[in-house]
Amino acid sequence: MTHVTAGTDRARELRDAVVNTLITDGTISSEPVETAMRSVPRHRFAPDATLEAAYDAYRAVITKKDEFGVDQSSVSAPQIQAMQAEQANIRPGMKVLEIGSGGYNAALLAELVGQSGEVTTVDIDPEVTERAQQLLSETGYGRVRVVCADAADGVPAHGPYDRIVVTVGAWDIPPAWVSQLLPHGRLVVPLRMRGLTRSIAFDRTGDHLTSISAQVCGFVPMQGVGAHREELLLVNGTNEIGLRFDDGLPADPSRLDNAVRTPRSETWSGVTIGRQESFDTLQMHLASALDGFCIMAVDPDLDTGLVAPANKWFSMAAVDDGSFAYVTNRRTPDDASVEFGVHAFGPDADELAEHVSEQVRTWDKERRGGPGPVISIFPAATPDDQLPGERVIDKHHCRVTFSWPSAANPA
Repeated sequence: MTHVTAGTDRARELRDAVVNTLITDGTISSEPVETAMRSVPRHRFAPDATLEAAYDAYRAVITKKDEFGVDQSSVSAPQIQAMQAEQANIRPGMKVLEIGSGGYNAALLAELVGQSGEVTTVDIDPEVTERAQQLLSETGYGRVRVVCADAADGVPAHGPYDRIVVTVGAWDIPPAWVSQLLPHGRLVVPLRMRGLTRSIAFDRTGDHLTSISAQVCGFVPMQGVGAHREELLLVNGTNEIGLRFDDGLPADPSRLDNAVRTPRSETWSGVTIGRQESFDTLQMHLASALDGFCIMAVDPDLDTGLVAPANKWFSMAAVDDGSFAYVTNRRTPDDASVEFGVHAFGPDADELAEHVSEQVRTWDKERRGGPGPVISIFPAATPDDQLPGERVIDKHHCRVTFSWPSAANPA
């Protein structure tokens, strides 16, 4: 009993420390979310992890991998779970559907809706739902309804819902998720758009959704009919340099075959940014402004130095016909900031490098430091003339639009 009590006291101490950290960094901003996170014993839902690992504010605990070592299920980082809970703004008495089960997040939702509310959690993997059901029962949250099904269909039997919270990475928004929301309900979903994932809080208005917030995040991808893989284009015939496309390859990818055999073009934007300053709106700006936007990755084991990105795993890039370019950066002389630049290859490398660099300058002048775009979701059959915004991304079930605020220069 002494060891159990000591372990319990240590867990409570670590749990309070995590909450205090997330209040300090601004992730937790409401009393209900603070109370819920102080109440639920997170370590009980990650029994194979050490207490320190379970209560790491910014790190997920992986609970299942496939035969290739790819993550399939996890208890998301406390920072991510608190962020989504704040986005959802759940109140007592609400009916909430969680898509993607693990147990812990459903327990948080149960705390937020109280005894008068309902929580249903659904997952496609029976191993995951069985584990979630067991852990929820053992920790006093047996009232949470656990369903094993493909979440692309939602769970209509227990809807409609005030809130739907998706805790797996989604590429598309199935119609069921919209139809099972109450008229003024809210969907919180980690949505992947052109290779970028944001946890977006959408409010429902009629047949469409409109974003009210978007936060950078990362999640285990969906399985089942909602699964969607990026397509990889190897630009020099080996695995060294890959361009990842979220919505299909270029019309004639073979035109890039000889791009890396041309001299590298370099241009520097003159736009600098502090070492700790966020530039997530630059990512969203380039994704919405560049027709051939993609993500470049370099295999470090095969790296010959042909390209020189600042981040080998994730660099914003673009393709235009037989040329491609990527955004990089270099330190300024005082080492207090970095300057964005663009490298490009191919027959039109100079023009493409300058075009991408000019978009970086546009972000600096008009969008830096300001709000991101309003992102809206419309049914797939919606005509072009009924869509707002500067960019439309077509998916299987919906059309995603980006609408940027009026030009301003916050700097």
